[in-house]
Amino acid sequence: MSMLDPVTLAVLNGRLVQIADEMDATLFRSAFNPIIAEAHDACHGLYHAETGATLVQGSSGLPIFVGAMAFAVKAVIDRVATRGDLAEGDTYLFNDPYEGGTHLNDFRLVRPVMRGGKVFVWLASVGHWLDVGGNVPGNFNAKATESFQEGFRIPPVKVVSGGVLQQDIVDILAANSRVPQSNWGDLNGQLNALQLGEERIHALLDEYGDDTVSAALQALSARATALMRANISSLPDGTYSYDDFLDNDGVADEPLRIALDMTIAGDHMTLDFSRSSPPCQGPLNIAFSTAVACCYVALKHLFTDVPANAGCLVPIDFIIPETTLLGVRAPKPVGGYTETILRVIDTVFGAFAKAAPERANGAPFATINALSLAGWRENGARWVMFCFFGGGLGGNPEGDGLNHGNNPISTATIPPVEILESLYPVVFTRWALRPDSAGPGRHRGGLGAIYEIEALGDGLTDVYLLGERGKFPPFGVNGGGPAALNRFYFDTDEGERTPQFVSKVTDVRIRRGQRVRLETPGGGGFGDPFTREPERVARDVRLGFVSCEAARRDYGVVLNGDGSIDKTATAALRKGLGKPDVSS
Repeated sequence: MSMLDPVTLAVLNGRLVQIADEMDATLFRSAFNPIIAEAHDACHGLYHAETGATLVQGSSGLPIFVGAMAFAVKAVIDRVATRGDLAEGDTYLFNDPYEGGTHLNDFRLVRPVMRGGKVFVWLASVGHWLDVGGNVPGNFNAKATESFQEGFRIPPVKVVSGGVLQQDIVDILAANSRVPQSNWGDLNGQLNALQLGEERIHALLDEYGDDTVSAALQALSARATALMRANISSLPDGTYSYDDFLDNDGVADEPLRIALDMTIAGDHMTLDFSRSSPPCQGPLNIAFSTAVACCYVALKHLFTDVPANAGCLVPIDFIIPETTLLGVRAPKPVGGYTETILRVIDTVFGAFAKAAPERANGAPFATINALSLAGWRENGARWVMFCFFGGGLGGNPEGDGLNHGNNPISTATIPPVEILESLYPVVFTRWALRPDSAGPGRHRGGLGAIYEIEALGDGLTDVYLLGERGKFPPFGVNGGGPAALNRFYFDTDEGERTPQFVSKVTDVRIRRGQRVRLETPGGGGFGDPFTREPERVARDVRLGFVSCEAARRDYGVVLNGDGSIDKTATAALRKGLGKPDVSS
């Protein structure tokens, strides 16, 4: 590898990331589906010509996709090696969740950048398509017991061959969706993003030379490895274990254990998930590649100085047996992968909190609450609204958690209410912070939210929800308390009801004027809540974040009728409970 001066390396790194960012922006601005266009449930990256390893990722796409895409690109590389029919202008399409995918809605497009008849890098695009068949509109089928009930599965196929779009593939895709026009727009957006990325890569190579750019990619990967080794070395050697749970799999109302044993040995880390529950009947399973990808995301949150490429995984061994729900093969259902990966991330955070408690965060709300509403328009057209929702992030060493944020799997945003109301026959009657939802702590967690949606269509509206944290709340660290549990309610002709499986809903229909309401968790707290300054607690009460009852119960702070602090009662209460007095 030729040596590059630091300035050139920094310039090339910026140019490469900019290419991925521009691909992201191209898709976000052209997609038909608001989950891509508004929520940014997509990503782009550059991948190694021979191994498929991640080289560069965009800063605005979903990191969880980037990690899994390395396995997806390798699947394409293996197929090309078997068939030997790769040509310039080819683009592969697939959504196989067991070959570097996540779930069936996430469509991957992979294209080679050819230089001198050889692949220089692979470009990849992934986006969440709105509907891909299956038993449930939007495909979050909480009762699925095999992938065939979740949608149609496409292995790597050439959707573009030698620069020519393969219409027969497009026709198959359209025939298997309730909203083919939406998928058609997303497909074209992804193809355009890849085309732009290829043009930008060629321009960069023409400017700097293939060898120089190749050396920069190698150097960036090596730097990520070195920084990850340094971060691991800063932790004390030992094995740190943490267990967390999923509510149920939507089929059997029994908790599912996600268990991690994290071993630190010098500059090497082993993540062993062998103690996790076996594959489940319902859609809360994930494939090996997905499990590795969410560990990649968790470690990037913990070690923020490490560049986002495959080099950061070199010092890490993964033990994820097929005997667990984290390493399944077809046709085990995986549609609810979003919930399981969040719990895997939580176990990494929990184990890290034991290794470095001073750097730990309280758990985030850790459920996307995949809500799908669907029905028929007056003109006979099908409509499918899918959305995910926010909650609180955990308290941390430097301050309180973020109110109403998104999960750590992504940089996605919640689609604006105005966009959803303009596209679908619904109205949001409430969109607000949820009081008393944050885990108490010296630095409390962030607040969750309350969303209430009313059906406006004349016909019945189908309701589907796949969520979590309805039974096992987001945990606090270093003495911090847990956050509130997830809650869901829906109207019936007999009154308001809650789901049998708490966080999962199928077979529910509401009429015009009836509503559903989602109350999301906050984040876990950091540190003993009785050491939080009473003035900060009083401010939280004034803002409506914390009730007077919770201030007394959780923080030992007594308030007068005008909201001022009763210092005498507060000191007595905290002293009586054996807590330090910080009221003065």
